[in-house]
Amino acid sequence: MSKGRLSPHRALAVHYNAMTTSAEGSHHPDLSVTFAGIELKNPILAASGTFGYGVEFEDVVHLDKLGGFVVKGLSREPMIGNPPPRLWETAAGMLNAIGLQNIGAAAFLEEKLPRLRQMKNIVVLANIFGYTREDYERTIEILNEGEGIAAYELNVSCPNTSEGGLQFGSDPRSLDEVVTTAKRVSRRPLIVKLSPNVTSIAQMAHIAQEAGADAISLINTFVAMAIDADTRKPRIANVTAGLSGPAIKPIALRMVYDAAHAVNIPVIGMGGISTASDVAEFILAGASAVQIGTASYWDPCATEKIVDELHGWCEDRGVGRLADLVGGMILE
Repeated sequence: MSKGRLSPHRALAVHYNAMTTSAEGSHHPDLSVTFAGIELKNPILAASGTFGYGVEFEDVVHLDKLGGFVVKGLSREPMIGNPPPRLWETAAGMLNAIGLQNIGAAAFLEEKLPRLRQMKNIVVLANIFGYTREDYERTIEILNEGEGIAAYELNVSCPNTSEGGLQFGSDPRSLDEVVTTAKRVSRRPLIVKLSPNVTSIAQMAHIAQEAGADAISLINTFVAMAIDADTRKPRIANVTAGLSGPAIKPIALRMVYDAAHAVNIPVIGMGGISTASDVAEFILAGASAVQIGTASYWDPCATEKIVDELHGWCEDRGVGRLADLVGGMILE
């Protein structure tokens, strides 16, 4: 069972005490959370692949209002990604097959990280991708030399590359090997980003934990596709793509719940989050923090707005300390 999970009676007691404190007007809601030794002012993280390298959003979003953000996937060498078209809007969601286009780990340290270090009160997590275990190892070794990175998020679940990625996240043995390799060389906490395209998310979460993960994040996108019936051609050049957005939220929520009950390390939830109520659902399911991705496509200020909404959500319901709700879904 995930650490911090409350019994139904404990959850009710926390809720009552928080309401009493709020009614007395002595405190504002405390949204701070901690996972893997990392302290966040609130649980809202901008998800990898949807927020660039962070610097692209500094004139759009007050970055210091967020809990933090995850930079787009970084690889050993620069990658050009997949050919266009790479995005397609679906009912209540989006297909993407970007293919992890990025400038490479070394260029990130030289061109992006110095600017991020100048920004105050922000938490930066680096997402890492590789085709082989050696790629992951070398990428981490490069990033180890940079200052200002709070943790690594190991992407073993991307469905939009021809090799690597999904292969590591869907095979138990491969997952164990790549997490063990990454943990051995990492100088920072290691978060493993899990794929939903598996038979048992609980099993994969447990494997990641036993291999040394300090936390897990889930879920990545579902393998999906779209076809233009008139031209009879795929909507995405890669043919298949990753489905994200509100359409996947109920499944993501269930997988976070299953994973949180299978491990004793923190869980970061994601998948279709677009409101403060969505955030609360994931936290009640067992997530210590959340990532918001697709919502930033239709509203670049979504992450910041949801932080504000979460304050209001807690105030309206008398929740004095958000972290007390982790795993607090009442079953009786």
